[in-house]
Amino acid sequence: MENRNLTLKRSFGMREAVTITVGTVIGVGLFTVGANVVGMLGSTVILATLVALLISVYPALLYAEMGAALPYAGGTYKYASLGLGRPFGMLAGWNFIICLVAVTSGEALAFSFYFKTFLNALGITLPVSDVVIASLAVILFIILNIRGVEMTGRLQNGFMFFFWGVAILWFIMMIPNVNLPHFVQMPDFIDLSAGSFIGAVALVWWCFAGFETCCAMGEEIKYPQINIPRALFLAPFIVFVVNAMFQWFLVGIVPTDQLGVIAEAAAPYADAMAIAGILGFPLVMLAAGIAFGGDFSTINASVSVPPRYLFTMARDGALPRVFARVHPRFQTPYVAILTLGLLTIFLITTNSMIYIASLSLFADLLYYIIGIIAAMGLRKKHPELNRPYKTPGILIGAPISAIIYIIMMTQLNSEAFWTGIVWSILGLIIYFICRRIYREEKIEDIDAFVLAVENPSGQEKEKMDREFKIWRNVVIIALILVAIIYLIPFVI
Repeated sequence: MENRNLTLKRSFGMREAVTITVGTVIGVGLFTVGANVVGMLGSTVILATLVALLISVYPALLYAEMGAALPYAGGTYKYASLGLGRPFGMLAGWNFIICLVAVTSGEALAFSFYFKTFLNALGITLPVSDVVIASLAVILFIILNIRGVEMTGRLQNGFMFFFWGVAILWFIMMIPNVNLPHFVQMPDFIDLSAGSFIGAVALVWWCFAGFETCCAMGEEIKYPQINIPRALFLAPFIVFVVNAMFQWFLVGIVPTDQLGVIAEAAAPYADAMAIAGILGFPLVMLAAGIAFGGDFSTINASVSVPPRYLFTMARDGALPRVFARVHPRFQTPYVAILTLGLLTIFLITTNSMIYIASLSLFADLLYYIIGIIAAMGLRKKHPELNRPYKTPGILIGAPISAIIYIIMMTQLNSEAFWTGIVWSILGLIIYFICRRIYREEKIEDIDAFVLAVENPSGQEKEKMDREFKIWRNVVIIALILVAIIYLIPFVI
């Protein structure tokens, strides 16, 4: 029982909750498969991206409710355990872990490519394999994450603001190279049939997966009853803006008759700039922004978050207790961080982005389906739970969201499906073995799960409100800007 008294340190505010969430999401998907869809759909990619946003917003609201009511490390693992039963919680947490481990390994490989592109643009050739560079990057972030969440949060803010700063400068530099006729000239190969469009939406949606990441670190967020809902109100829209802006420039700089090349490109943005003849400093800046901003922010967040699930599940007796050990000095789940770091490096050695992405997508969808249903289960089983935020229309919105995600699972290839099934079965076997070992740890009373949460002082609350209003207004302005730039080619 003593492991249950272990708690993590609350160090993150809303800013960190947003940047960790967005940093986890904006990365490998945006710069790989999300960009490939531009080659498939041309300027109509904005429709797929808008649909991906719409099917992410309501689940994000469900997580805002659950995260504010149950601010734990472990997120959906806790929600599903209480709302549906321990095996479902284990299945959700287990799939979340492999999902982000896969994202981390894929992002590390993407970092290696863009890091080499950055050096090559400077005339430097690095005679080291992608696997070695990617593994070294992961080891660096393992060390940084063990040393404490304050450092993790500061780094995350720095990476994200660096990425956004570079992105804005790159956008400005690219404007003279954008050809507006590209947006109204549709390639002959575009297929907008229902099946093809759903498949495209599924690929773009992978660029949104992770919109609830801050919930996994709920035990380390200050005033989570306020900051978690606010972070989740903002995150999906920030991700939409970033994806839509990058897609707009990709459409604008690539000749319509060459868009098909982008659909198959391993590094769509670098290839697009080469096709358009845009090299030199713009390519150096883009590679630096992606490698040291987008990639690093995702690696940092993805190394941070899954260990909190592993830590919480071990603390509850669903996994071996060794993973619940907390570093005596830094108060971080160092055993969990080290273990998942080694698993990440193992996936990196496969050097297969396709395999990694397929595994991640299956785990993502299954995890969210369980989480969405868990929100309904919590409403029914625990109506007494204090809910600082309550999602409207859950009896309609939750089932529809779950059905949409099930439909997207039908787009997965058989390799991803069966890999995910094997991983899930392995997790359940480990869970039932651990439950036999730790069977005295059965807890049915929700009061045993609810953590004490402080309320901010009046002055702190005013400061938090001002910060949220600034973020909200910036996001609204960015959404308006996206709408304008996509409409301009059709009115000029």
